[in-house]
Amino acid sequence: MFSRLGAFLQQAVETQEPSIDLLEAFTEHWKGLTHYYLETTDENTPVKETDIPWRLKQMLDILVYEEKQHPAGETGPCLEYLLQHKILETLSTLGKAEYPPGMRQQVFLFFSRVLGQVQHPLLHYLNVHRPVQKLLQFGSNVLGSATEKEEVQFAGVLCAKIKQDPALLTYILEGKNLLTGSPQGDAGSSQGETLATNGALTASPEQDRERSMGDVPCASLARKPKNSVSSSSPLRKENNLITSLINLCKSQKSRVALKAQENLLLLISVAQQAAATYLVQNSALCCLVTDHLCDLYNAVPTSADPADILSLERVSWRLQNNSTDEASFPGKGSLDAFFSWLDYCDHLVREAHPVVADAVTEAIGEKLFRGILQPQLLQMSELGILTSTAMLMAMVRQISAPALLQELVTFLLGTERQPEAITDSPQQHLLRSQLIEHCNHLSDEISLATLRLFEELLRKPHEHIVYSLVLRNLEERSYILRSQPGQEERSTHEQEHYEDTLELEEDPYFTDEFLDTGFRTRKKPMASSPRGPARPNEKTDVNEIVLSFLGLVPDEAKTSSYLEEAGYDTYVHDALRLFQECSANIASWNWPQAPKPLEPCDPQAAFYEGHFLKVLFDRMTRILDQPYGLNLQMTSVLSRLALFPHPHLHEYLLDPYLNLAPGCRTLFSVLIRVIGDLMQRIQRVSQFPAKLLLVRRQLMGLVPEEQIDHMTLFQGVVVLEEFCKELAAIAFVKFTPEGPV
Repeated sequence: MFSRLGAFLQQAVETQEPSIDLLEAFTEHWKGLTHYYLETTDENTPVKETDIPWRLKQMLDILVYEEKQHPAGETGPCLEYLLQHKILETLSTLGKAEYPPGMRQQVFLFFSRVLGQVQHPLLHYLNVHRPVQKLLQFGSNVLGSATEKEEVQFAGVLCAKIKQDPALLTYILEGKNLLTGSPQGDAGSSQGETLATNGALTASPEQDRERSMGDVPCASLARKPKNSVSSSSPLRKENNLITSLINLCKSQKSRVALKAQENLLLLISVAQQAAATYLVQNSALCCLVTDHLCDLYNAVPTSADPADILSLERVSWRLQNNSTDEASFPGKGSLDAFFSWLDYCDHLVREAHPVVADAVTEAIGEKLFRGILQPQLLQMSELGILTSTAMLMAMVRQISAPALLQELVTFLLGTERQPEAITDSPQQHLLRSQLIEHCNHLSDEISLATLRLFEELLRKPHEHIVYSLVLRNLEERSYILRSQPGQEERSTHEQEHYEDTLELEEDPYFTDEFLDTGFRTRKKPMASSPRGPARPNEKTDVNEIVLSFLGLVPDEAKTSSYLEEAGYDTYVHDALRLFQECSANIASWNWPQAPKPLEPCDPQAAFYEGHFLKVLFDRMTRILDQPYGLNLQMTSVLSRLALFPHPHLHEYLLDPYLNLAPGCRTLFSVLIRVIGDLMQRIQRVSQFPAKLLLVRRQLMGLVPEEQIDHMTLFQGVVVLEEFCKELAAIAFVKFTPEGPV
């Protein structure tokens, strides 16, 4: 009987008067907390040695328990008391005062837990979002503050809430009201936050939200002009959620910085168009992200060795302070910091809403690319050019987000799509012209660095790169001789006259046998030259094309057959792998499968190979006089171009049987001139084959290095032989019927 009576009394307590007991307990804890400030006399006692953390924990538990006892969406008396008596406002003030010591940390924790654990929407209330803004304003003012961990946790809760309901942006980002543009604190009456006689808030958060971010203001905001940026928000010095997150991203504590970056990504990935537009136009997000990137770039020592810059591996922003050897070379820490944030910006642009991504990309292009990098690339100091070119190449390697890559390509190459002309002014796109000229610079180091830059660009999956540099000049196929009916003899005479001006009295020597090629050999295959045979109507036999390249270098200038090294099949294997990678990159570019018919092409169009190919071809003509490393890089760029599966590139770079128009040159015709020059030099150098073989062994590391006469010439011949093999392998992969083309 007594047990049944006890159960009945317990049920009565739980069902009839829970709110009274909970409210009384809640107010008792709050009063106990405030009484501490009235009664204590010791201002140096740490907060953890008081009962303040315990009372805040009890208040939180009561709020969470109370919410579970009421239907969803209904406000309990304890929550009403917290809102009506501005408890959060008072706590934010106490946190700002940092009294007792450590109070700010406790305030951040309490805010984070209340907003995270209480499911009822709170941030729409003035008495919640105003203290939240205040708390954000005095957070993270100093790097390395003792509350960084709590601050990033607090910011993470806010970002998660905004991700769930993007309308909250208007309450968190400096309290701007979408309808009036006035601070939310001044427009509190419009939010319907009138108090009833019992102290409860009568306006529902749902009604408040509809008035603050309804369909009409969202639609009007989405139509707001791109450049119509709020003039007040970015200029304010007060902190808000964005500034707090950016400051926390700079933390020396890697876990804090990583968490802040993840929270910022969560915030900028809002799905609503209006919310993304509001984030761009009413916060300093783009400026803060870009300014930090520029600051990190400027922090890289000007004395940084370009070789050290290029030796850096690709950095990931998720691996904070991942360098295990900070002292490996001067400036490594600064370089890691810059490229880590650049990788983060690249990831941010990839993950963000397109409105946010475009705005951040535009800011990076304006401030970093054009504001800082362009003047450095155009300067006269050779050391400055080398350093900035190395930084640019590392940036090209790091960037992969389509929007940011587009901005970088436009910055470097412009947007022009029409064919180039010899008379074009370099001022049409000064940076593009200057970079191409750097490939032919008096300084071999600058030429080498810039050629590396262009090869890295050609690796990027962006159609405009190869089109701007090469393809736009091949569209009309005006490099092909077009004879009118009855004019065949005249055309042949013009071709022969043009060849005579090149002082090529006979074709190069060709070997009779090729080891490890797997092709049917024939004696003295006809070499392609501008006065060579007209290309047959049917597809040229792939064997003839391959043998034309393999047979360019004469026997007395060949050394590979004397050394135990991989055969020609290895070149084919490597070419196939690279060609497949290149084909995968361009799969979405909708390139044609066959060359453009000559009939619709303009027969009067004058051919110019373009500034880029002109420099490369000019460099190729000097391959016997250039440093070994420079030759390797120059031929590597040409091989990369030859890999692209465009029919005009197949034809222009790899077909030896073209009838060239007068004054035109192709890669094969340039190689023929080089071979003619080589044949003359061979006659003037004693023991040429033996010395060439020695140099080849030195380059392979088989014998100690020693200086011999004509070292540059011998090294150039070695590169020339290898390059011809590469071209033959690429031609086989691209032209063979069984291949991808």
